[in-house]
Amino acid sequence: MGSGGEDAGEDPAVQIIGDRPPAEVVRELKQQDGADIWLVGGGKLAAALLDEIDELIVKRSPRVACAGKPLFDGEFTPTAFVPVATKEFASGITRTTYVRER
Repeated sequence: MGSGGEDAGEDPAVQIIGDRPPAEVVRELKQQDGADIWLVGGGKLAAALLDEIDELIVKRSPRVACAGKPLFDGEFTPTAFVPVATKEFASGITRTTYVRER
């Protein structure tokens, strides 16, 4: 559902890609002017988009709360990323930003 109870297909801010490969859609978006693309969708989507990912932001917690989820779930080619910034919070959580090694 879109905002205001509208069907997502009726919301002009929502584009449904259907069966199109996610990497194809992301490549098209990267050719357009605008803001960065933020991937939120889980390990399967991340694995499908690995070749298009320029930067990773990884948050880590010193507490074990569950079994965890893989960052990349499925077939992918090992790819090198380099840490460029780390921030530690008072809670002990850290956030590290990595960029694709060129």
